[in-house]
Amino acid sequence: MQKLFPSALACAIAASLALSFPAHAAAPKAVKAAGQQQPKVQEAPLRAHLAFLSSDLLEGRGTGQRGGDLTVAYLETQALAAGLKPLSGKSFRQAVQIAGVKSLPAESSLRLEANGAALPASFGKDWVWAPGDAQAAHSLDAELVFVGYGTSASEEGWNDFKGQNLKGKVLVMMVNDPQPTAEQPNRFGGKALTYYGRWTYKFEEAARQGAAGVLLIHTTPSASYGWSVIQNSWDNVERFQLAQGDVGTGLQGWMTDDTARALFRAAGQDLDALRAAAESKDFQPVPLKARVSGEMKAAVRRLEQFNVAGVVPGTDPKLKDEVVIYSAHWDHLGKQGTEGDTIFNGAVDNASGTAALLAMARAASLNPAKRSQMFLWVAAEEQGLLGSEAYATAPLWPLAKTAANLNLDSLNFIGVTRDIGAAGSERTELGKMAEATAKAMNMVIAEAKPDLSGGYFRSDHFSFAKVGVPAFSITSGRDYLGDKAAAKTKTEAYSKRYHQVSDEYDPAWDLAGMTQHAQFALNLGRMVADAPKMPEWKAGDAFGKARAK
Repeated sequence: MQKLFPSALACAIAASLALSFPAHAAAPKAVKAAGQQQPKVQEAPLRAHLAFLSSDLLEGRGTGQRGGDLTVAYLETQALAAGLKPLSGKSFRQAVQIAGVKSLPAESSLRLEANGAALPASFGKDWVWAPGDAQAAHSLDAELVFVGYGTSASEEGWNDFKGQNLKGKVLVMMVNDPQPTAEQPNRFGGKALTYYGRWTYKFEEAARQGAAGVLLIHTTPSASYGWSVIQNSWDNVERFQLAQGDVGTGLQGWMTDDTARALFRAAGQDLDALRAAAESKDFQPVPLKARVSGEMKAAVRRLEQFNVAGVVPGTDPKLKDEVVIYSAHWDHLGKQGTEGDTIFNGAVDNASGTAALLAMARAASLNPAKRSQMFLWVAAEEQGLLGSEAYATAPLWPLAKTAANLNLDSLNFIGVTRDIGAAGSERTELGKMAEATAKAMNMVIAEAKPDLSGGYFRSDHFSFAKVGVPAFSITSGRDYLGDKAAAKTKTEAYSKRYHQVSDEYDPAWDLAGMTQHAQFALNLGRMVADAPKMPEWKAGDAFGKARAK
């Protein structure tokens, strides 16, 4: 059955269309025929889209919520109006099958045991867990094995598993990477966090080892955030995971450092001594005289969300079969709670990137490049990059013919800058292209800083990098023109609004910086789209291996 828009939504869309595409706007052929300048990203449509996408009407664009459904409908209409062509028949949608999982500790009997005795451990306070395979019930009686960092990295000559059969075990792991030493100051990226240090990698590797489960040991220094962040993400919260493709282990979870110490002590082991041993590549897995036993229950529901994708076909007879992808996630946190302001509008994160892609798509359609250009709005980023991962698993365009992915997430709403962020571009030939693009715009690439928190692995471009597509996120610069003190104040104020209900659109915002940010992305994408060949990974980069295959 075709769904009808509420009248308010229909009026808002009509108003937005009027703002975005005035009656006097020239068609692509007319622009070329008149010899006019190449179209640029326009601030007016960007602002119109931003205001609407972050309005209360879309209810925070939540995964599995009404606001998310309305957002997808809006993006479809706007993609069509911008001149994009659908990739899947007549539809701009790509279905993403998701499972919502919420642990039910009150209905479960899961416990930690050491030397036959149960260890006191409260869900939320001492440890958290959930099924990683979207199954509502699990019966566990599995031995715990300490596997250090739980890392297998051939390029580092590192394997914490040493070929041991860990099928059916629950693996206990540290987060972060093996630390640099005086003899090896650059191992595992030195000060920077590599993907091997991310908790997502730990869960993935446990599944590859055939384990029944995995428990990560939390410390604030190693995780870069406190235990409260874990609690807020696991305790009485619905978590989402892809319902198709590779699934995780039956048990996924974390425990506090104090809980881990008590567990290891009860099992006759010294956690600090084992941690020290795990800093060596000679480390061997250590079976513990401890188990996870009992019943684990969870509420599980299945839902369908959608990526939205449209393309500007290329003009070159051969190169048009290759594509440059611009991406941004359309989702935010939706509606939560029952009192006060319950809408997490997500104006900066990421109505800004979503709106920018719409404005960029209109500009690109007015002047196509040699290669095709795809504009991709992905679902469920806030739930763990699920939409972009689903795309990378079942791409709408062959990955071998995908030249690059340029991602936009949380754009510059403060003002024009002298620099632009391109962290991660240096891993590929995109780095030099980004420098050239910035120079042509009288800008420079922002000075690189050590990636201590693994930012490269926490945005949608990473789903593309994992499958070998050169990719990075274009971020705001830090060298603002004009009143630097005021810019600093605004930046610090936003850090308090991040992921809060107060991340709302302000009509007083100067969007010149956001337009500049979007223009850089479009210019860089155009350079890639018109280049003689697709960009390549730097020799030896771990993610280049997938491209080589």
